[in-house]
Amino acid sequence: MVDQQVRVPDLSARPYELTVERVMTASPDLLYLAWTQGFDIWFAEPSSVRMRPEVNEPFYFETRHEGIIRPHYGRIVRLEPGRLVEMTWVTGAGGTEGAETLVRVEFVKQPRGIRLRLRHSGFADAAVRDRHRAAWPAVLARLDERTAATS
Repeated sequence: MVDQQVRVPDLSARPYELTVERVMTASPDLLYLAWTQGFDIWFAEPSSVRMRPEVNEPFYFETRHEGIIRPHYGRIVRLEPGRLVEMTWVTGAGGTEGAETLVRVEFVKQPRGIRLRLRHSGFADAAVRDRHRAAWPAVLARLDERTAATS
């Protein structure tokens, strides 16, 4: 029998984390699909995504920013359709610097829209965390723009 236990990275030596929130236009179900099956619609380079929305499955995609292509790797740790996506997240220089971090995305219903709460943890230092803290709001704005157009 193969051990199917989900292994979450040990972040104890990398204590830096951030939380970003944004009220989104799209439904929780559509946002969940965007995070599990539609990265190339709002975040990744078209045709670069290799992802199956299943726990313990690895994924790969590329982003392009200012002409630089950045590979992203990870594993899906937890899925709750319409509620939560949790995955490990690894990028190279200018990203997580090769550290396996953890991204947790929650979709919380509220009276006006859906609050997307993103927690990214496991950064080795404050500078890497702060780069991601500056980038995530723009990424979530793009997600909101792209999913609102299909709502």
